Amino acid sequence: MKTIITLVMCCFSLTGIAQNITAEALLEKSINYHDPTDSWKTFKGKFKVVMTTPNAPARTSLIRLDLRNEFFSIKATKHTVTTVYTLTKGKCYMVYNGKNIDSIAAKEKNMSCKRATLYKNYYTYLYGLPIKLRDPGTNLSKTVEKRTFKGKEYLVLKVTYNEAVGSDVWYFYFNPNTYAMEVYQFFKTDANGKVKPKSGEYILLSEEAIVNGIKMPKLRAWYYNKDDSYLGTDTLFEI
Repeated sequence: MKTIITLVMCCFSLTGIAQNITAEALLEKSINYHDPTDSWKTFKGKFKVVMTTPNAPARTSLIRLDLRNEFFSIKATKHTVTTVYTLTKGKCYMVYNGKNIDSIAAKEKNMSCKRATLYKNYYTYLYGLPIKLRDPGTNLSKTVEKRTFKGKEYLVLKVTYNEAVGSDVWYFYFNPNTYAMEVYQFFKTDANGKVKPKSGEYILLSEEAIVNGIKMPKLRAWYYNKDDSYLGTDTLFEI
């Protein structure tokens, strides 16, 4: 009987936490889980990401980051083509199959410094989550939702961004016991800022890789919101 009462009390305790936790507190707990040593802001390291999609060859990307010194590099190989983009303190460099190229030659190869910046923003954002939710221009909803997604309960943060940052609406799903981030989802908006319910994608995160002390998702599987169709998976490898 004592064991049953203890279990019931624990269940009520967890329910209370889910209902009463603030958005800021939830984000803080998740950041503490993923980056317990506060390492992201001075991150210096490298990791490999292999992207697999249906009916297409894999793309392997080697990413190097030195956030303190404003350095980003990505070396991507697909088929017989290898491209390298490097951004360092405002300067941009590009390489195609081992040869340095200027902006004119890069355009012929569908490469550009703008694309280099897009890659930098993409990889630092996704692999810097949930820490990146503290960036300027990020707006957390004041309340935390409790949702069931794919048969599992989560604590959910709704996030919007200032116009200069982006117009998509994001939802981040956290494990209510560990505060690990396990799913994120985004929707497009119309000209009036209203969410288009059949737009966007959701991303399921599974397993973990520890890179420079940070717990990052090893697997990120992407699906369309509109019909749950599978898009592809990114697999992270430590180097």
